[in-house]
Amino acid sequence: MITIAEKINATIPATRRIIEERDAAALLDLAERQAAAGADYIDVNVGTGHGSGADEIAAMAWAVSTIQEKVATPLCIDSADAAVLEAGLAARQGRPALINSTKATVENLAAVAPLAARFKLPLVGLAMDETGIPPSAEARLAACWSIAEYCAELGIPEENLFFDPLVVPVSTDIRQGQVTLETIRAIKGALPKAKTVLAVSNISFGLPQRKRLNGAFIQMAVAAGLDGGILNVLDHDLMGAIRAAEVLVGKDRHCRRYTRFFR
Repeated sequence: MITIAEKINATIPATRRIIEERDAAALLDLAERQAAAGADYIDVNVGTGHGSGADEIAAMAWAVSTIQEKVATPLCIDSADAAVLEAGLAARQGRPALINSTKATVENLAAVAPLAARFKLPLVGLAMDETGIPPSAEARLAACWSIAEYCAELGIPEENLFFDPLVVPVSTDIRQGQVTLETIRAIKGALPKAKTVLAVSNISFGLPQRKRLNGAFIQMAVAAGLDGGILNVLDHDLMGAIRAAEVLVGKDRHCRRYTRFFR
């Protein structure tokens, strides 16, 4: 499974401090530890909720440049602001990356999808539209179709799309785990060349023993066809649950990744 390390996200208080203080040593330490844990991508989200748009653009350029000085792992450039995404993509100096993200609204697609076409990079598409996160798997799939059709017009191939079926905490709606799993299956059936990716830990928000729920949910998601997750790659139990799931659904030929992980 494709793993996108989640810890360089300024919504996390410790990471917010790193970004605001431009603490290069701490930023590199966090990036290097996630890379050493085997992350396929390192997510970089510098939105602290403070300052101006120009501040966030400067912070993204600084973070990307700083990490790439020492870390070879590709970055997942993560922002809801197209200008911030563009700054991060420019700062990466041609290195591989993933763009996170767009959604199925005309305004957002027009701002973000051309970046994927221009830089020839894969793009995360959120299964949401003008109404927000749709309540059903059918409506979420419709949002993904809209993104795929728009991107196709720009020459972005289906295989360059990562669809996020979205996770709503089960503490707010007990049906949401099943809706996400149904959406994964629907996307894999309708858009087979695309990949699916989700932010795993959202499922357990507001509940105790979150690691238990996260581990169980990721295994169910892998069985449903999930290709990747934005998650804590430093969580040995969670990564072990993924390796076990890959074996049980036949995605780990000869059980080599599983054996290597626990050796």
